[in-house]
Amino acid sequence: MFAAVDLGSNSFRLHIGEPLGARMHIVRTARDPLRLAAGLDSNNMLTEAAMRGAVACLHDFRKILDEYHLDAVRVVATNTMRVAKNADQLLPQLEAAIGYPIEIISGEEEGRLIYMGVTRAIERQDERRLVIDIGGGSTEVIAGTGPEIHLVESFGIGTQPQARDYFPDGRITARSFDAAVTAARARFEDAASLYHAQGWDAAYGSSGTMRAISEVIGRNAIGDGTVSQASLHALRDILIELGHVEAFALQGVKRDRVPVMVGGLTVLIGAMQELKVERLHAVNAGLRLGVLSDLELRANRRDRRDAAIRSCMQRFRVDTQRALRTCGIATLLYERLQPQADSQPHYLAWSAMLHEIGLAISMSGAHKHGAYIVEHADLGGFTTREQRLLATLVLGQKGNLRKIREALVEPDLAKAVLALRLAVVLMHARADNDIGGLRLRMKGKIEIDLPPELLARHPTLAPWFEKEECSWNEVGISFQAR
Repeated sequence: MFAAVDLGSNSFRLHIGEPLGARMHIVRTARDPLRLAAGLDSNNMLTEAAMRGAVACLHDFRKILDEYHLDAVRVVATNTMRVAKNADQLLPQLEAAIGYPIEIISGEEEGRLIYMGVTRAIERQDERRLVIDIGGGSTEVIAGTGPEIHLVESFGIGTQPQARDYFPDGRITARSFDAAVTAARARFEDAASLYHAQGWDAAYGSSGTMRAISEVIGRNAIGDGTVSQASLHALRDILIELGHVEAFALQGVKRDRVPVMVGGLTVLIGAMQELKVERLHAVNAGLRLGVLSDLELRANRRDRRDAAIRSCMQRFRVDTQRALRTCGIATLLYERLQPQADSQPHYLAWSAMLHEIGLAISMSGAHKHGAYIVEHADLGGFTTREQRLLATLVLGQKGNLRKIREALVEPDLAKAVLALRLAVVLMHARADNDIGGLRLRMKGKIEIDLPPELLARHPTLAPWFEKEECSWNEVGISFQAR
């Protein structure tokens, strides 16, 4: 049984799910319409009131999670936490409240998870599909075939800023509505041709806002009763005639969600016009179901992050054989260092596979170039925090250690850095198949026993180990190679 917690810009939501064959049975749900994005001030700082509300919500969610025996829990935060300048101040409070680490995911990763959720619900393996998800602070558009994603983009436009900027006092006029739609179209126009090239058999809308719009259209027989461009424009005309969000009394949406729906409607009309989508289907699936599905994949040892690493290696033409050699020796050395917890092996292996990625830019300073690429590349399945960890390891593979001094405070991470540095040295000296007698320890200080025959067969190792001694001593860690 798995749990997914979505810290969205409009609402915080919780799903607890249990896989039943091809389906994910939702056991429990919870929702708090926090409107976190509305708590951003003009400087993109979350107000104290907004932060208090978020912390209180996660305290309540934790009580629900504690009622179940869960195999895995994943908490993801989206656009508002991505853009809030004081997110670092709020994040520890939120993690303490819910009792689990929180991943601030990229817009592209959000889009991938949304698509996974929609795919899990639809189960049409050969269907070419377009998925649009309009959130409180961003809109994700994904094109794919069956489970395979071809194109994913996150656009910085959502329901909250649209409502705030164009309907600040709740008044709805033709002028303000059309201005909002034009602004939305401008966001999508540059990418429209990329999506047109993909093509699709069906288009889907996956957000709560999308389902609210669909519900209003369907229950009130607006237009043709479906989410078509004609129906959306008919709903627009009704809203303009009413003139104010407080006057909206149609079935299908709660009064407090009307401003969100109006903002979302302008985004949806703009997106459908630019992408040339005549009609889409609202589905009750998206980010949370995608997170649950991803947890199930990881439990079954089908981690999307492995595929992301392979794709990145291919893109930057990494020498696979050298990467595998380095990965193998780094993993072996890390095991010999007897880490305290099983927290670093995957990240060490992934960073070893990418350790030469910077060569695509320049041989000089390749580890620095590589660290930048790894931290900022779009790696599906990885969080910002995880990519930063990989980048630290790639950066620390050679040269002085002062640049990652703070990371070395964590014992297992320091052991991972040591294992990768030594693996790189041994790989370059072609000694990676000749280390049966090498012994190493790292408990406060580093001690390495080097068999004399190893140094005799690989004479270039000696100067490398001398450099390592200087590098570790510079950061206050004693290094002794005997």
